Parts: sequence; structure tokens; C-alpha cells
Amino acid sequence: MSDDFFDFGFTAVDEDELQAVQKTQALANDAEQMASSTQEKIDKLYNAIVPLLNNLKKNPEKEYILWPDRLNKVEQFETHLQKIYNS
Repeated sequence: MSDDFFDFGFTAVDEDELQAVQKTQALANDAEQMASSTQEKIDKLYNAIVPLLNNLKKNPEKEYILWPDRLNKVEQFETHLQKIYNS
């Protein structure tokens, strides 16, 4: 580049090109927000399920699991998962 030429860093575009760029940017922003929201749901589901699995693995040498009020607890967990899924 010679010292006689200075590019101010912008390019002229027509209205159609500007609209196309703006539309593409809007679509990219929407996709980014959707991906972020989906990742949050996946993280919440993972964080809800891992403690259950860890508790089930605690004493593998024992043949039975003592789980009083199991039906109520499972239903509460199911409700918790549905809230995450539907959020």
C-alpha cells in the first residue's frame, strides 16, 4: 500500500445488501440465543440427574436400596425434570 492512498475502512453498499446483512445478523443472534437457552436446559437436566446416579452408585456391594417414600420422591423428581424441559 502506498502512502498516497488511505482507505477509511468502510465500503459503500446498496439498500439490498444492507438488508441482507441485517437479516443475516438477526438470524445469527436468534440462533445464538436459542443455542444458549438449549445449553442451559441441558446443563440443568445433567445437574439434576447426576446426583441421582451418584446416590445409586454409593454402595454397590449392597444388594438392596432402602428408599422410603419412593413414589413421592420419584414424582417430585419427574415434576422437576418437566419444569426444566418446559422452561
